[in-house]
Amino acid sequence: MIERFDRRIGVISATAHFDSAEHLADTSKRYVQVHNQHIPQKPLGHILSLQAMKNCYKNSQTGFKNMSII
Repeated sequence: MIERFDRRIGVISATAHFDSAEHLADTSKRYVQVHNQHIPQKPLGHILSLQAMKNCYKNSQTGFKNMSII
């Protein structure tokens, strides 16, 4: 899933013209928000990344403390 995000952000940065580092940072932040909150992810069962995170947190009694990163 990270590779897909990297490809998409790569396309955006390659095709857009940024006037400043601030403009690049703002665009990146907006894209992260869109990616996490508006684009369902096939590897997550066609749900939003944000919803998957909320589901994981809700289903875990200890929150994220004991989760391993694959």
